[in-house]
Amino acid sequence: MSVQTAARHGSAGASSPARFRTTLRPPRTRRRSRRSVALTLLMGLVLLYSLAPLFWLLVNATKTQDGLLNSFGLWFDADFALGDNIARTATYDGGIFLRWFANTVLYVVLGAGGATFLAVLGGYALAKFDFPGRKAVFAVVIGAVAIPGTALAVPTFLMFSQMGLTNTPWAVIIPSLISPFGLYLMWTFASEAIPTEIMESARIDGASEARTFFQVCLPLLTPGIVTVLLFTMVATWNNYFLPLIMLKNPDWYPLTLGLNAWNAQAATAGGEAIFNLVITGSLLTILPLIAAFLLLQRYWQSGLSAGSVKE
Repeated sequence: MSVQTAARHGSAGASSPARFRTTLRPPRTRRRSRRSVALTLLMGLVLLYSLAPLFWLLVNATKTQDGLLNSFGLWFDADFALGDNIARTATYDGGIFLRWFANTVLYVVLGAGGATFLAVLGGYALAKFDFPGRKAVFAVVIGAVAIPGTALAVPTFLMFSQMGLTNTPWAVIIPSLISPFGLYLMWTFASEAIPTEIMESARIDGASEARTFFQVCLPLLTPGIVTVLLFTMVATWNNYFLPLIMLKNPDWYPLTLGLNAWNAQAATAGGEAIFNLVITGSLLTILPLIAAFLLLQRYWQSGLSAGSVKE
């Protein structure tokens, strides 16, 4: 009994330093709570700064022209005219807004979709294949990322004018196919998301390189593909300077140029009657982008292949 009692006392004594060390740890709860409150307030200010223009746009798109002039800008008017404004926007000047909307969708599908496809192919090849000149290609891609698109707009215009492609949709679609940032992003993502062992296993099983890419590697690249697609889609949807110097025919305008033309018309004498159409058209312009982000956000995940291969 004495041995057992001593053992119990010994075990208790051995555990007491652990308890003692635990009690000596400095409390961090108050510090963490203060930090979290500060970060919450900061994020709240950023959120308010980001959503305030959208709220102003939504509120004023529901007003008539008289309501825009005689009511408070950050609250709704008694006359709710959102439906009438949408109908007038869609039918004004022979329905040119719908033509601009279709042009923008065309530029996004062919330009942003093609840029994403090329970025996926190029990033996958640079990440998983070794070939001469690979480092030189890396340097070119990094340099292209650092060059702003506006710096290349005038040389691109001169080149396309010599080929007779200005004032055509190809003058907007072809430059949109090049996305150095998307290529770099897919390069870095493919390097981490696709284990080399998976590709080797597919080759041992007799799969061709095309089948290995489309059936094995492409599903692992889905988060990166969606991210690049959203970046290129937003850039093409909001593209303004390139269509401005490339296009003269209003029938090929995207929404950015078309709404700017309406805004310039509204600023002239007698054109104030369409200012509410400019606001409504701006609201309709951003709705597809919001819908795309909400529908594709579940694909924003990384590391789908993490832990799939033991080292």
